[in-house]
Amino acid sequence: MEVKIQLHDTMQRKKRPFEPIDPENVRMYVCGPTVYDRAHLGNARPVVVFDVLYRLLRHVYGADHVTYVRNFTDVDDKINATALARKEAGAGGTLEELVHQRSDETIGWYLNDMRALGALDPDEMPRATEFIEPMVAMIEDLIAKGHAYEAEGHVLFAVESYKEYGRLSGRSVDDMIAGARVEVAPYKKNPMDFVLWKPSTDDLPGWDSPWGRGRPGWHIECSAMSHELLGATFDIHGGGNDLQFPHHENEIAQSKCAHPDAGFANYWLHNEMLQVEGKKMSKSLGNFFTVHDLLEQGVPGEVIRFVFLGTHYRKPMDWTEEKAVDAENRLHGFVELIAQYGDVDDAMKLRPEQAIIDALADDLNTHAALECLKKMNGSDDANALARNLIFLGFFSEEALSARVSTYRNGVDSLRRIAQKLHDARQRAMKSKDFSEVDRMKHILSLANVSVRMSKDHVDLRPEIDFDPAKLEGL
Repeated sequence: MEVKIQLHDTMQRKKRPFEPIDPENVRMYVCGPTVYDRAHLGNARPVVVFDVLYRLLRHVYGADHVTYVRNFTDVDDKINATALARKEAGAGGTLEELVHQRSDETIGWYLNDMRALGALDPDEMPRATEFIEPMVAMIEDLIAKGHAYEAEGHVLFAVESYKEYGRLSGRSVDDMIAGARVEVAPYKKNPMDFVLWKPSTDDLPGWDSPWGRGRPGWHIECSAMSHELLGATFDIHGGGNDLQFPHHENEIAQSKCAHPDAGFANYWLHNEMLQVEGKKMSKSLGNFFTVHDLLEQGVPGEVIRFVFLGTHYRKPMDWTEEKAVDAENRLHGFVELIAQYGDVDDAMKLRPEQAIIDALADDLNTHAALECLKKMNGSDDANALARNLIFLGFFSEEALSARVSTYRNGVDSLRRIAQKLHDARQRAMKSKDFSEVDRMKHILSLANVSVRMSKDHVDLRPEIDFDPAKLEGL
């Protein structure tokens, strides 16, 4: 069945049928993190959103016909500051080596945290520092075409040279000057002009260029990397709506002026921001936390993903404890149903549910997709449920198989333990010594097993976070 994808294009402010430039080579670029520290919960939202789109595109066009690029910005003042602090604390190596070490460290953290949320690695994950030459070449070209100028060791983009500047965000240059915190500098011809290249001191990371030793501005990085890896025109450019201005606006200006005959990105997608318990996440409010924080507190990655997908990507998402608990209960119930009636190997022979594909094809309506999952609650739905949980990224095939196997083995153990507990209770009723019954109930509680006892029967039920390993004492 042909799938017709509709995506909301920020540039045109409406949903449009998705028509790739080349169905054999669908291309998507998403702005990635500046790797100076752990990713906070808000950083994770675009990762999950565009992972769902990536999965949909792979399903529709074939995994070999989709290229997803998400970059790492690994040259930044905050990274430099951390490296400098380490050097001052006695760390060995040059400052440049310490900067590289810090980037490696934070990139590793980031990928591990995002994988825990079920996100597939993109096909390409370029680092900005690997593409300095293309950036320098693009800047030289912009100067030659009259779109950029050198001033006091800096190179700046002349905003007035690009007549469509502001089209993405829908604001005029005057509005942007009034509403933005633009860097005031005496060498700027226009307050809105932005840096393409800036000087770097000898002790900080820098590269030789026609304008002296320096490093690129943030915006030119994505323009150069997307051009090198996806071409002058590609299908989709995405990111959080906080990047719409100035970052994406500046990318468009640079790229279209460098390649005036190309279209840059044909579709622009932006996700809304994240709140915590109805308030903006901030350190001052004490509601700021990283993905790693939640994982360390025992919140499973699939639970975070479930909460995220419960809200449409273009609406503000509110992370609440209540939603997390509900998501954990839902997912536990799904695993329980599959363990009782399903087979993961057989499930993988099925195609994802058409209703779920249709929901995602309608501008990533993940809420509707989750509603489809919730309706799969009968014994005949177990395999379809398993297949769609894997398709939506809540579990890999291996992880779901392991979870189901653990559950089944635990349930088998519980049958034997239930009989032992029943016998112990019968003896206690006669001896009035309930110490063994209490010991067994305590161990079952530690393993997250609920206990219901009647005169003739003991019922043991595994709950969320059921841990069979803790049953060894029984």
